[in-house]
Amino acid sequence: MNVMTRFLDKAAIKDSNTNSEVTKEKKWYLSTLTDVEEVKLVIRMLPIWATTIMFWTVYAQMTTFSVSQATTMNRHIGKSFQIPAASLTVFFVGSILLTVPIYDRVIVPITRKVLKNPQGLTPLQRIGLGLVFSIFAMVAAALTEIKRLNVARSHGLTHDPNAKIPMSVFWLVPQFFFVGSGEAFTYIGQLDFFLRECPKGMKTMSTGLFLSTLSLGFFFSSLLVTIVNKVNGHNKPWLADNLNQGRLYNFYWLLALLSAINVVIYLFFAKGYVYKEKRLAEEGIELEEQDGANHA
Repeated sequence: MNVMTRFLDKAAIKDSNTNSEVTKEKKWYLSTLTDVEEVKLVIRMLPIWATTIMFWTVYAQMTTFSVSQATTMNRHIGKSFQIPAASLTVFFVGSILLTVPIYDRVIVPITRKVLKNPQGLTPLQRIGLGLVFSIFAMVAAALTEIKRLNVARSHGLTHDPNAKIPMSVFWLVPQFFFVGSGEAFTYIGQLDFFLRECPKGMKTMSTGLFLSTLSLGFFFSSLLVTIVNKVNGHNKPWLADNLNQGRLYNFYWLLALLSAINVVIYLFFAKGYVYKEKRLAEEGIELEEQDGANHA
């Protein structure tokens, strides 16, 4: 990455042929070392930024296909009350409320001793853990969908899209739990990472980087659905209008595979990433809050 960003140093090199009056009037002719280093910081963050998009693609399935699954299952508690399918997202909140105190009270003290880090897990480690949870979520979702289809076939309900399968909706809880727990790690890890690593003069950009991964995750989910429908939308479609005649589990397996590949790529970049404070200390560079007049 240092080699890839080294060309940016030329922006701070003063050309002897350039009139000093021109650089005063048109400041973009010559950048400060601070400007160059800030741009380098952002470029170094981009691989981490890109590899977190996949988590939010998995997250998008919990508000779409998982809800569709719930509508076909037994949602009754007792004889009179029926759980609204969309309200299953409450398990997101429940898993986050459960994960955060476990992390603070159990994981942090252990990791402090093992990793010798006062924070427990670093932001990159938290993000990585969240990405691993997304794989577990898709594996759980695929296995649950296979079981749901088997129950539907055994009761002869595959041709009726409105049929209620005699299978409890609480079978969907594991996939919601894994994504919710993953969100607790990924969400906090991303915010911490972007806030820590963004240059001082670009702190507002940190929130934008985080929100862009979320929006791009939903966009990629829609794109993936479109591609899958075009590839096998006619012959035994994965994503049929009638889920009982589709193969939604294959779509979940695909997401699990893509998430696993994404984790490998993430680990590659995360392993080589050096946090801003350490890197600048090693290079002897001190970023200024205001533009300076130091030019190479």
